[in-house]
Amino acid sequence: MKPAHEIGAAVIGGGFIGTVHIEALRRIGVRVHGIVASSPERSADRASQLGIDRGYGSLEELLDDDRVEVVHVTSPNHLHHPQVRLILDADRHVVCEKPLALTAKESADLVERAASSGKVNAVNFNIRFYPLNQHAHELVAAGELGDVRLVAGRYYQDWLLLETDWNWRLEPDRGGTLRAVGDIGSHWLDLLAFITGQRISSVMADLATFIPTRRQPAGPVETFSTERAAETLERDIATEDVATILLRFENGARGSVAISQLSPGRKNSLQYEVDGSTAAAFWDSEQPDQMWIGHRDRPNEILIRNPALMGPAGRAAAALPGGHVEGFADTFSALFRAIYADVGGGAPSDRPTYPTFADGHDEMLVNEAVAASARSRTWADVVREPIARPMVAAREEPR
Repeated sequence: MKPAHEIGAAVIGGGFIGTVHIEALRRIGVRVHGIVASSPERSADRASQLGIDRGYGSLEELLDDDRVEVVHVTSPNHLHHPQVRLILDADRHVVCEKPLALTAKESADLVERAASSGKVNAVNFNIRFYPLNQHAHELVAAGELGDVRLVAGRYYQDWLLLETDWNWRLEPDRGGTLRAVGDIGSHWLDLLAFITGQRISSVMADLATFIPTRRQPAGPVETFSTERAAETLERDIATEDVATILLRFENGARGSVAISQLSPGRKNSLQYEVDGSTAAAFWDSEQPDQMWIGHRDRPNEILIRNPALMGPAGRAAAALPGGHVEGFADTFSALFRAIYADVGGGAPSDRPTYPTFADGHDEMLVNEAVAASARSRTWADVVREPIARPMVAAREEPR
């Protein structure tokens, strides 16, 4: 078993989320050897700013660096599929941002290729790795809430509230045909499937675009930037600002979620409530160290994140003692600890504790059902067809 500090990594993407990956990798002891950004010049600039050895001129140059065993893909969505294919063909482990690809056909291809390669493959659904979300998964699995009946929640942001707000995610050929759902809704949908242990079976979706025309800056824009460009171009918008979705789960549970990227004052507000036959659980990402647990015949509870009071998965995701708030950036470290435990063993374990390409593909199938439902204005089933998966030797867990 190779320890994290002996494993080398590189990151594709020099923006906000790529920087978060780099900082989390350093925190768990992984050596980040280089970065690829949108141009050789930007790669060199970001490497210098972040104190990284190399700014690679291309992905091919990165893959020629034998020190790199794992590549993190944080580039725009339309690049995920071709870049991940190259990385797997070069016999490297890979961690890819969500969505895994632009279409389910592309994501199915990556699932097959990853299985054939035998390499560790993961999708960055980091919100699973807030310690209390790991704990909630264990509560449901242990029957502490009873049978799951109702799931409800939201994911609200305001960073695209104004017609002058712009980001590459607004462009369907770069971000995909679903924007609010694909960008942030995918996190909520994946999280609740993980917590409940139930896949989404069908959806009824309503999508709305409230800002049909936006002003695109003539120059580059960073995600979440507050700067306003002096020169802009008028662009028609074909992707949704808001989505409301009814859900049916495989166990018969019902659900609903509202997703918005133009809710004033909401910077990153993900909430959910899971109602079971004996108890309920509620969590808010803006108060990540607290979970409300509801009861019928005894007082409700507020569980404060504390490794001493959580199950094994919750404890594993926690790096700080109770009373010391763990937030967004900490989830990356927790997720990467789980991923790099398998990287250290050389192959995926029998039951990875982190989201894999298979999870990323399943979320793509849910997204395609959402798009189909919105077009037809009817319920749409999530169509899951078997993917050919070659048999590869998985790493045996120590006894």
